[in-house]
Amino acid sequence: MLDLLIQNATLPDGRAGVTVAVRDGKIVEVTAGLDAPAHEVIDAHGRLLSPPFVDAHFHMDATLSYGLPRVNQSGTLLEGIALWGELKPLLTQEALIERALTYCDWAVAKGLLAIRTHVDVCDERLLAVEALLEVKRRVAPYLDLQLVAFPQDGVLRGPLGPDQHMDKLKRALAMGVDVVGGIPHFERTYEQGSRSIKLLCELAAERGLMVDMHCDESDDPLSRHVETLAYETQRLGLHGRVTGSHLTSMHSMDNYYVSKLLPLMAEAQLHVVANPLINITLQGRHDTYPKRRGMTRVPELLAAGINVAFGHDCVMDPWYSLGSGDMLEVAHMGLHVAQMTSQQGMRQCFDAVTTNAAKVMHLQGYGLEVGCDASFVLLQARDPVEAIRLRANRLKVWRKGKLVAETAEVVAKLHVAGRPNAVGFSQP
Repeated sequence: MLDLLIQNATLPDGRAGVTVAVRDGKIVEVTAGLDAPAHEVIDAHGRLLSPPFVDAHFHMDATLSYGLPRVNQSGTLLEGIALWGELKPLLTQEALIERALTYCDWAVAKGLLAIRTHVDVCDERLLAVEALLEVKRRVAPYLDLQLVAFPQDGVLRGPLGPDQHMDKLKRALAMGVDVVGGIPHFERTYEQGSRSIKLLCELAAERGLMVDMHCDESDDPLSRHVETLAYETQRLGLHGRVTGSHLTSMHSMDNYYVSKLLPLMAEAQLHVVANPLINITLQGRHDTYPKRRGMTRVPELLAAGINVAFGHDCVMDPWYSLGSGDMLEVAHMGLHVAQMTSQQGMRQCFDAVTTNAAKVMHLQGYGLEVGCDASFVLLQARDPVEAIRLRANRLKVWRKGKLVAETAEVVAKLHVAGRPNAVGFSQP
């Protein structure tokens, strides 16, 4: 007997009237009109059944710390970094764990079941690393948490020599952190930024790890570290294992240079993560008018065959005062900023917070095919475009066949004279 049978579902690729059968936490059948005995049978009523949402770029060590020790008055990236530097000495492991677990609860309720989070490794105590490794252990039954060793202050910058900075990063990896991070545009000089990419990529190649760099998060069109990142990826044979996050300088680059850059990135099989909510907030702060949008060139990257995902990046922290863990909100902003309003473009934005982000994280067992984990979300929408438009309610969220969250159907009740048929209705 099956454990779960979901009938009459619509899938993101447009297939309708589909039945998904689950046994022992795995999808065992995806077909039309299947009727078989199961412990639980659910009629989706034509609504969208999607693989879970995936956030390919987040900062869980800082989440929910908004206002501590003060508020970012300028709203700039650099003041946010300075504010985080003020907060770090005041952090406690208990508070970090509690805030992170609270955010994970928010995430699961929104159908977000996989997060790649960057973790600051510049603190000698590695307090945030210890805290998030503990969080990762606790949430493992219901959420995939992937940690990136992120040298927020750079590996060549500051009074400490590169050996000491690299030592902390290596210690974090030895403790169980999954991915090598970096921030080349924050090093003191362009040459040092390029050198940091070389050092960090060599470390990842030596240890068989993935790489995810904060790269060119700037309005400076001459911030071109992604070119070096593509080169080192090619040189070291890291194809498909390296991600360039943000890449906001590409928004300001000369078109001819970008026409040369995109093929280099495609050859290296780089992944790209844009962070629409944060990029549109932090970039263009030095402009008067016209103001730059600042988000990287998502449609052009996709057209070049490069895998592009969206990340939430921040929720209520020194850089961003808003956010709720809703990846449909991220897709909604990305759609607008990139002007991806065609049917294909809007569906690509849905992919950017689901399948594309799963590719960035190299998630195993992800998807809605036979043999995949039975992890999915039933949305109060008929298709991906409607899901983004409405930021659709998550009716039910399953993790490996087990229900982990549910929300009642949202129904509006109108009391309008002459509209008797509209007393109670749901969207859609």
